[in-house]
Amino acid sequence: MEYKSQNVVCQNCKGNFIIEPEDFYFYEKIKVPPPTWCPECRQLRRYAWRNERTLYRRNCDLCGKNTVTIYSPNKPHKMYCQPCWWGDGWDPASYGRDFDFSRPFFDQFAELQLDVPRMALLSKNSVNSEYTNHSGDNKNVYLSFAAWSAEDVLYSTWVMKSRDCMDCSFVYDKGERLYEIIDSRTSYECQYGLFLKDCSSCYYCYDCRGCNHCFMSSNLRNKSYVFKNKQYTREEYLKKIKEYELSSFSAREKLQKEFQDLIEKGSIHRYIISERNVNSVGSLIFDCKNVTQSFEVNNGEDSKYIYGALDLKDCMDIYHVGWATTALDYECHGCTRIYDCKFCHLCYDDNGVSYSDSCQNSQNLFGCVSIKKGEYMIFNKKYSKTNYLALKEKIIEHMRKIGEYGGFFPPAISPVGYNETQGALYAPMTKEEVLAKGWKWEENILGTFGKETIFLSDIPDKIEDVPDSFLKEVFSCMECSKNYNITQNELLFLKKEKIPLPRKCPNCRYKRRFNLRPLRKLWHRSCMCGKSEHGHSAKCPNEFKTPYAPDRPEKVYCESCYNKEVY
Repeated sequence: MEYKSQNVVCQNCKGNFIIEPEDFYFYEKIKVPPPTWCPECRQLRRYAWRNERTLYRRNCDLCGKNTVTIYSPNKPHKMYCQPCWWGDGWDPASYGRDFDFSRPFFDQFAELQLDVPRMALLSKNSVNSEYTNHSGDNKNVYLSFAAWSAEDVLYSTWVMKSRDCMDCSFVYDKGERLYEIIDSRTSYECQYGLFLKDCSSCYYCYDCRGCNHCFMSSNLRNKSYVFKNKQYTREEYLKKIKEYELSSFSAREKLQKEFQDLIEKGSIHRYIISERNVNSVGSLIFDCKNVTQSFEVNNGEDSKYIYGALDLKDCMDIYHVGWATTALDYECHGCTRIYDCKFCHLCYDDNGVSYSDSCQNSQNLFGCVSIKKGEYMIFNKKYSKTNYLALKEKIIEHMRKIGEYGGFFPPAISPVGYNETQGALYAPMTKEEVLAKGWKWEENILGTFGKETIFLSDIPDKIEDVPDSFLKEVFSCMECSKNYNITQNELLFLKKEKIPLPRKCPNCRYKRRFNLRPLRKLWHRSCMCGKSEHGHSAKCPNEFKTPYAPDRPEKVYCESCYNKEVY
C-alpha cells in the first residue's frame, strides 16, 4: 500500500500535525494505529510519568525498612525497597487476574498497579549510591539521576563514565574533576562550561574544543592560555588568573554573571548541535543516521521523535531509552535494552512486551506490572503461548473499539503527580491546569523550610574558611528558601577544587543549568550574521530549524557563518 502525508488534528491540543508516509510504514510494521495526539502532546504524556528527581523516604511495604523512593508516603501504591523487590520473598504472578471485557483496559490496569509492589527506585548494580534514580553501575554517587558507570559524583544528571564531578548535566565519556559543566565530553578539571569537548583546566568557557587553560572565552578550537578570547603567553595567562579569588563566593558571583553575558551576547551559537550524522534533523544528536525530529540522541538509526536515547534503531516516540538491542520500540519511557516493545514504562531487558510497567528480564508480556523473568503473561497471569497470543489479540481488538489502543498510558493513571515529574520543567503547568485535565498533582512534595541553623550572611566568603562543623549545619537556599545540608564528600570536593560553598540548594542549581540548555523544540529562523566578509551581502540569507526560540538573546548563525567565526 502506498501512503501519502496526512494532516491530523491533535485530540489533546487541537493543533494540526502531519503524519508522513514513512511514519505510516513504521506503524504498519509494528501493527499499531496512527497516533491521534501530536508529537509534542505525546511527549507531554510521557513526561507525566517520569519522576526523575523528586525523592522521599518511606517504609518498605515488605520488610518495613525505611528507604529512599520516588513515591511519597501518601501514595496508595505498594512500594518495596530494592533488596525486597529483587528478592524471592514475593511472587508477581500471585497478583494475576483475568481480563474483564466489559471494562476499559486502563481502568483495570490502574487497579493492578495499586496492588502489585513497585520498585522504590530504578537503580541497578551500584555501591553506596542510595540516592540515585534511573541509574546503574555506579559507586559513591549521591543525589544524581540518569548516571551510569560513574564514581564519586554529586548532584548531577545524565553523567556517563565519569568521576569526581559535582553539579554537572549531560556529561559523556570520561569526564573528571568537573564542576557546573553542561553538555560536554572527555574533559578534565573544568568549571562552569557549556559545550566543551576534549578540554582541560578551562573555566567559564562556552563552545570550546581541544583547549586547555582558557578562561571566560568562547568559540575556541585547540587553544591554550586564552583569557577572555585573547591569546597570552603561559606566564601572562597565569598572572591574569591570579587576579581572581576563585575560592571567594563574591568573586564567583561576578564571574557567573559575566559568563551568562558571554553566552547570551558575546558568543556565536551554531544553529544546531549535530555532528557526524547522515540525513538527520534535531538538536544534540551525534553519530546518527536517518534520525529526525529528535533531541539528545547518540548512535541512533532510522528513528523519529526521540528524546534522550543511546544506541537505538527503528524506534519512534521514545523518551530516555537505549543501549544494546534497543530496536523496533514505540511509545516507551525509561527503558533499557528492550526489543520490539510498545507502550512500556520503566522496563529493562525485555522482548515483545506491551503496555507494561516496571517489568524486568521478561518477554511476551501484555498489561503486566513488576514482572521479573516472566513469559507469556497478561495482567500478571501466566498462559500457554497459544492462549497468550489469542487473548492478547482479543484484548487489543477490545481496546481498539473503545479508542484505547495505540497511545502511551494516560497521565491520569500515572503513579506520580505531574509536579513531581520532568514535565514540570519541560512543559510547566499550574495546578489548576493539571487538575482540569484530570491528571494528578502532589500536594506534599518533600522539603523543609525555616529550619536553618545558620544564616547566609554567616557563611565565610572563601571555601578555605569554612569549618568542618558546617557539616552539622542546616542551610537555607538563597533562591527558594528550602533547607539543605552539606555532605562530607561535597565539602572535600569544594575545598580540593577551591570552589566556594553553594548558597543555593541542589535543585535550584539544577534548574539554573537546565535553563542554559537549548529546548527540545525546533523553530524556523534565519541566520543572524550580517558580515559581508562571510560571502554574502548584508544579512545572510540562509534559513534553518533551530532549538533557539526567536525571542532568545543569543546570536544564532548558520553552519557556514558559524565555521568562519570559530578559531
